Amino acid sequence: MKKQWGGEVFVPKIPSYNIIDVATAIAPELEQKEVGIRPGEKLHEEMITSSDSFTTVDLGKYYAILPQSSPYSTYTIEDYKKAFNGITVPKGFSYNSNNNTEWETVASLRALVKKHVDPNFEI
Repeated sequence: MKKQWGGEVFVPKIPSYNIIDVATAIAPELEQKEVGIRPGEKLHEEMITSSDSFTTVDLGKYYAILPQSSPYSTYTIEDYKKAFNGITVPKGFSYNSNNNTEWETVASLRALVKKHVDPNFEI
């Protein structure tokens, strides 16, 4: 079933990961040196901001951020929710790597590298 009606941004619900775990997963023998936060560096990736919550619909495996209402809109949030069994997220909801409940581990990251990058990667 087609779920795109135009203008949506789809955000998958996927696990977060810690960059130190990535480094450990791919090169456990290498020394890791913490250098601190650099100017402009983010600690967490924000996929859905609280201001997006007013037009975000939970579709199960992912979220859809719908376009803002305008005179040119061809559908409403209520139409979209009804068509796809969607649920409105709470006002002020945000989805980011800090508040995510699903996290990759060193072992799961190694398995992902083996599956998607290098089938000869040693786990």
